[in-house]
Amino acid sequence: MRIFIAFFFVFSWVSHAQDFTLKGFTEAVFIVSDINKSSQFYQDYAGWEVRSKAQVSPELRQLWQLPQQAKLQQVLLANKGENRGYVRLIQINNVPQQVIRANTQSWDVGGIFDVNVRVADMASKRKQLQDAGWRGTSDPVSFTFGPYEVSEWITSGFDGVSFALIQRHKPVLEGWPNLKHFSRVFNSTQVVNDIDSSLAFYRDVLGFKVYLQHKGASKEAGPNVLGLPFNLTTKIPRSVYILHPQKRNEGSIELLQFHGAQGKNVSELASPPNLGIVTLRFPVDNLAALRAHLIENKVEIVSQTSLTLAPYGQVDILATRTPDRTWIEFYQVVDTIIK
Repeated sequence: MRIFIAFFFVFSWVSHAQDFTLKGFTEAVFIVSDINKSSQFYQDYAGWEVRSKAQVSPELRQLWQLPQQAKLQQVLLANKGENRGYVRLIQINNVPQQVIRANTQSWDVGGIFDVNVRVADMASKRKQLQDAGWRGTSDPVSFTFGPYEVSEWITSGFDGVSFALIQRHKPVLEGWPNLKHFSRVFNSTQVVNDIDSSLAFYRDVLGFKVYLQHKGASKEAGPNVLGLPFNLTTKIPRSVYILHPQKRNEGSIELLQFHGAQGKNVSELASPPNLGIVTLRFPVDNLAALRAHLIENKVEIVSQTSLTLAPYGQVDILATRTPDRTWIEFYQVVDTIIK
């Protein structure tokens, strides 16, 4: 049954002990125009493997509010040896679609801007992707972000999908034994119109903890990973928050606002069946309690259903929207798949 709740975002959130525990997102969902092309590309260039080609559960039409004539197929991709940070590709036929973040700049608001992966060799991976037709917002840029020294390159390809490729220089990256081409997806960015309301939603309503934060403009004019004009990097401050339920950079979300750079807003496109990075899926141990908590805080619950979702099994799942209308989903496993 679909449930529609009035959609208001205020700063006086209801605060009390939560009867549910959230974890970082386990997967990012890409709606793609050609699932065979996308799947083969990510196998070849990201080094990911196909983990499942299970038939799409019919109930996904209900969750995504799709017409009955919509035909869906999916491929679940994973970094070899990993059981998190999946990318789920879904192709939807027989429905009109638009690209969510088509012809956008970094500072344009709406939807999911990118997903983050680690790479071991930025130079070789950049060349491979550029030879395949992918393009970046800038050349790779090296910088210090909190305690980390990294190189980063944001690149975009078909269906408006963008990746932030990150190579860690210092401190030495540990605990990533399966990093060969692309790592698992570990973080995802949303460019928002009002950092305060988005921060309040994730931190105060959902209980996420701030893992890292940064505010300010660049200290020097010049190259920057977000593609700002060189002479404006010192004049356009940015607010950045990385948040996670357990304060980790693993299945975390990153909120980004540009102060003084105003572009278009594609928020109304940021939902199924449109093309691009359409949602992140977060596991929760008590979906009923989360639902009650969201309603109490006047957060819209777009839809809710039960469906089979490989590799987890049978899940109860609900969809909601952030203050900037980004579509996100929460699921509780009710019957695991026996392997």
